[in-house]
Amino acid sequence: MRSVFYAVVMLVWGLSGCAARMGDLDIPDREAIYERPLEEMWPQVREFFTENKLPYREDKGSMVLQTDWRQEFGGSKISGYWHRYMVLGKRESPTQSKLWIIRITKSANKTLSPTGGQLSWGVSRALGGGEELSVEDLEAYFDAPQGENSFFAESGQGSRDLVMEWRVFNSVAPKLAKEENAPRPVQVAKAPEAKEAPNAMAIECGLPIIGLGKHAKKGAVLLLGEMHGTQEVPRFVAQAACQAMVAGMPVTVGLELPLENQTRVDAFLESAGTEEDWLKLMEAPFWRSPYPDGRSSEAVANMLEQLRQLRSRGLDLEAFVFDHPKAQGQQRESAMAATVKHQVESASERFYVVLSGNIHARTKSGLPWDKTYRPMGLLLEEKLDDVVALDMAYDSGSAWICAVDTKGAKDKLDCGIRNAKGNDNGDRFFVHRWDGRNDAGYHGVFYVGPVNASAPAVHKGMGRPGEDDHSGHPLKDEGSSYASTR
Repeated sequence: MRSVFYAVVMLVWGLSGCAARMGDLDIPDREAIYERPLEEMWPQVREFFTENKLPYREDKGSMVLQTDWRQEFGGSKISGYWHRYMVLGKRESPTQSKLWIIRITKSANKTLSPTGGQLSWGVSRALGGGEELSVEDLEAYFDAPQGENSFFAESGQGSRDLVMEWRVFNSVAPKLAKEENAPRPVQVAKAPEAKEAPNAMAIECGLPIIGLGKHAKKGAVLLLGEMHGTQEVPRFVAQAACQAMVAGMPVTVGLELPLENQTRVDAFLESAGTEEDWLKLMEAPFWRSPYPDGRSSEAVANMLEQLRQLRSRGLDLEAFVFDHPKAQGQQRESAMAATVKHQVESASERFYVVLSGNIHARTKSGLPWDKTYRPMGLLLEEKLDDVVALDMAYDSGSAWICAVDTKGAKDKLDCGIRNAKGNDNGDRFFVHRWDGRNDAGYHGVFYVGPVNASAPAVHKGMGRPGEDDHSGHPLKDEGSSYASTR
């Protein structure tokens, strides 16, 4: 059951009204209706996918097509997510038609599996409106599997993509109306050194994040306060950056990594991502901390690879680190805030996505153990014009968490996989801002769905994440020192 909060978010989204000119990050609140019969509209739809190099298979005569799988964030070997579109032509009236475009996502790690690991092949999973076929039924219709289609059945889900529907409409409708001025293609944020800008449709950024478009502005800082150690938050950051850049906004990502790692991060983002490049990045002491708190997780390493991929394809992406681990308490907060402030003021034409622990992101002073504490978020809000601080919201799952070991030595941290209890607001990423702020100083939340723990990257070696090569840092037998998810 979805929570009341999620229902309110969706209601506001559905009733908020459609601006006359929507931005490329905005989620439309209505369907795109073509003033042409389906048979006249469909050839132009087919042409759109052909021109944008999205190969597809088509069920002849039924006005249904399905594109090939493509990997999230480009050619990365470690993203773990693939997407395809299923496009269904529908008759609105004898003279009108519309499209339903379903984005189907699959993951080899089974994160997307429905409860029980099996699909429900009946009407309970239908797309709505009394439709006879669910996404999975149509998938089976195309692939005609013999026996079990086990890979998809254990790792897939589908969601309607209204943003894609309107992208197709904005390209196809003028041609149907025979207008002389064809729509200009979406201009992505091209890196200054890139020879040419990639086509917006060539970059796979995942299902659009609801609510992100309102915050992706020049000079704006989206300050994300996270619980370290999940797979989902780094992916949220990579998707947010990708979607903003494809919509034309240059993006800078800020990470709570030690300042001395900046040169390594810069070098890696500029590199070809070879095994040698990975080893240079991962040999920093930060990745081998005896108390890895989640910031050095495999998911964070994967995110750096995803950002590198986006940059290598010509998108205008920068990244900086801002932690001052040698400082403590208020001195550390002030130093981190000064670093972030310097970055923002040095390039005010960019959109900043800054990820930190959720205590640092607060915009109100005081903590239970220190009433005078002034967090980084508060210091930034006092100095910068546009800072929005969001707390992490999530559904229950697990996370890699470090906590004080009350049974062992004094002040010793115990790090491992532990249960994380949250609230079910659905599976889809979204950003929601309140009218004011809560007692911790947050302006709203960013929601990442059910969470899954991400262990330290070096537990699988210092080479490319996911390769399990154990190079330079063999996996140790940790015995019972790591907590397990119950």
